Amino acid sequence: MLRIHEYFLFTLQKLSFLLKLFDLSLKLKGFPIKEAKAHLEIIQNKNDDDFKSYLETKKQDIITYHLKHNSFYKEFAKSTNTLDWNSIPVMTKQDLQQPLNSLLSDGFTKNNIYIDKTSGASGTPFVFSKDKFCHALTWSVIQDRFGWYDINFNTSNQARFYGIPLDKKGYYIEKLKDLVSNRTRFNVFDLSDIAFNNWLKVFKNKPLEYINGYTSPIVQFAKYLQRTNIVLNTICKSLRVCIVTSEMLFEADKQLMESQFGVPVVNEYGASELDLIAFQNQNSEWQVNSETLFVEVLDEQNNVLPLGEEGRLVITSLYNKSQPFIRYDIGDIGVLSKNSTLKKPILEKLVGRTNDIAILPSGKKAAGLTFYYITKSIIEDGGNVKEFVVEQVKPDTFKIIYVSNKTLSKEKVVKIKSEMEHYLESGLHIFFEKQDSLQRSKSGKLKQFSSLITTNQ
Repeated sequence: MLRIHEYFLFTLQKLSFLLKLFDLSLKLKGFPIKEAKAHLEIIQNKNDDDFKSYLETKKQDIITYHLKHNSFYKEFAKSTNTLDWNSIPVMTKQDLQQPLNSLLSDGFTKNNIYIDKTSGASGTPFVFSKDKFCHALTWSVIQDRFGWYDINFNTSNQARFYGIPLDKKGYYIEKLKDLVSNRTRFNVFDLSDIAFNNWLKVFKNKPLEYINGYTSPIVQFAKYLQRTNIVLNTICKSLRVCIVTSEMLFEADKQLMESQFGVPVVNEYGASELDLIAFQNQNSEWQVNSETLFVEVLDEQNNVLPLGEEGRLVITSLYNKSQPFIRYDIGDIGVLSKNSTLKKPILEKLVGRTNDIAILPSGKKAAGLTFYYITKSIIEDGGNVKEFVVEQVKPDTFKIIYVSNKTLSKEKVVKIKSEMEHYLESGLHIFFEKQDSLQRSKSGKLKQFSSLITTNQ
């Protein structure tokens, strides 16, 4: 006989085929998803001239609102000239690392807002909030983008490659969400061949329509399929698309996944405290969310850079009245394409995080992912190395931690050292450490480069 909680979950699973449970779950929590979808459609139907007026109005509305109703922001932006957008100070994650109550606008409490916390991948975690309409808009944008690939959150079956809380309460909350959202979750903390074989059995037996999750475990699954000479959609014919997020997607990995999954691979970029930021459209452009966000690229002096130039991504949430995210430095470095328009900005390149910069002994700076790019083509040639990360231990010393069935050959070690000095500078010390597995964050993410030194060393 089924226990009560099992019967409840079983009943929900049957209902999911009859009702729009995903939208209904948002509505029951007080998030006006129907109104948000209608509002998003109005924004998207504006012509270019009307959209320009809309954007300027929303920028003025949000800055004026928080200067009037948010005591934290009144003090933070006290010298702001609302008619001069460039006079508005840039916010950082550190500015928001304080008790949530001190950040809330008038009329908002923990009882009438959405609350969550950032993953901490940037090294600067904090708790944040959204008002309920803003959060509903977030889900409206996400559903709209997935809809580009005929994915419906209420009906489509997802293969979910994310972490899961290990405490009992958190675990069952996520499992309940999975049921409501038609999600089958795969454990990204176990990337053994035994686990991959079990994943394969799930794909054989369930009509999964899309893969969604962290890039690195999905890449490892694709490598397993390559080793076993299997194309996934030949055994799971319902599979239509793979959507990866949260970690860097390299072109070679994308090609591998498309080859072994037999479906398109789509790149998503977002931040939980903001919204979905950019999503690869069907023309392979990384289209920026201009409906609910305003994205700028700034230099180190907070000057706006021309389209096509690399700088810090600074983002304004146009709808969040619960707390301000106005000219918020997300910590990423990127480039907006010269082909961008106000209504359709295109993210040409996402270089990495500002805290992923390596400072070499000469004073030269290099994006941390430079080391990863240089090493990747050499270290993974031959397929013995499954995964690796790079750590800067000292200004002149780097450690490459890798998972492999056997130790790297002397020839590869010499070649990696030579290439790193060629692309960066001479005198660098590179050493290698073989491990059985790599340490992931609690959420399941893998940080591909990290510096263990401070900038004043």
